[in-house]
Amino acid sequence: MPEATKRGFQEMSQNATFGMIGLGKMGANIVRRLAQHSIPSAVYDVNADAIATLAGEGAIAAKDMADLAAKLTAPRTVWIMVPASVTDSTIAAMAEHLEKGDTIIDGGNSYYKNDLTNAALLAEKGINFVDVGTSGGVYGLERGYSLMIGGDAAVVASLDPIFKALCPGVESAQRTPGRTGEPAQSEYGYLHCGPVGAGHFVKMIHNGIEYGMMAAFAEGLAIFDAADEMTPAYDLDIPAITEVWRRGSVVASWLLDLTAQALVESEELTEYSTQVSDSGEGRWTVQAAIEAGIPAHVLSASLYSRFASRNNDEFANRVLSAMRYKFGGHNEKPQV
Repeated sequence: MPEATKRGFQEMSQNATFGMIGLGKMGANIVRRLAQHSIPSAVYDVNADAIATLAGEGAIAAKDMADLAAKLTAPRTVWIMVPASVTDSTIAAMAEHLEKGDTIIDGGNSYYKNDLTNAALLAEKGINFVDVGTSGGVYGLERGYSLMIGGDAAVVASLDPIFKALCPGVESAQRTPGRTGEPAQSEYGYLHCGPVGAGHFVKMIHNGIEYGMMAAFAEGLAIFDAADEMTPAYDLDIPAITEVWRRGSVVASWLLDLTAQALVESEELTEYSTQVSDSGEGRWTVQAAIEAGIPAHVLSASLYSRFASRNNDEFANRVLSAMRYKFGGHNEKPQV
């Protein structure tokens, strides 16, 4: 455990108003980062070992959702950080143990239109709903989290100490030329984007852009990998190229930093799969583009390339091969 986290847990009183459901890598590290800012948490997860780990570090263990609510002082704030497939049911179950004036935060990668439904259901009980698109992954404990927030302005403002503790801070990036005076909220690394659903909408597009950026790097480096079979042939040092790009290049980025790190660890990347999964945000981004009538060539192509990586185009390719044979006698035998 980082020393700052340990010290934070030790200094906290146990009069907690904040709870976390879902203690995976991000949920657990959000609790730890809050502890560094002396914000205590009650925690619950279906995995008892995950609860025990954080309890051993100083968090307040809860045996179930009812116990979590009982161990929090009103008005309570409960952050839900579980897989999208069980988010709605978890929100509904937790709401049974909360009361008017409490708040549920959905900090996962949920579909923004589902937020409207959840907010309406919670509003019937007087419970507030806030959606938070959370970016930072496994590095969030150290670097902080970029937070894209949707919800009622007054409710979001009341949660400002939580968001300020989690965000990277002004010092995490050079100030944009032209910005002067007191730093804006966005310069700290968190932003109230608008009403319910806006936070997840912004995070959804963020992840769609991420798909495109990742695909661009992957395709470019794949051309380098094949350059030794071109004319003229080039035997290129791909790890070295990614390293030089990290310094002063227009494409320098955190994604490139992580790519360079992976290539130093394994130049051929043979321990990684050639099949790339996709989460809902990429598909939802393309759906939003269609709904808005906005051409999204790069974002949609990057999503389709992930489908192809899983051989979802096998039948289509066999159809193409069959047509070529029928009209031109091009008999392409299956590879064994």
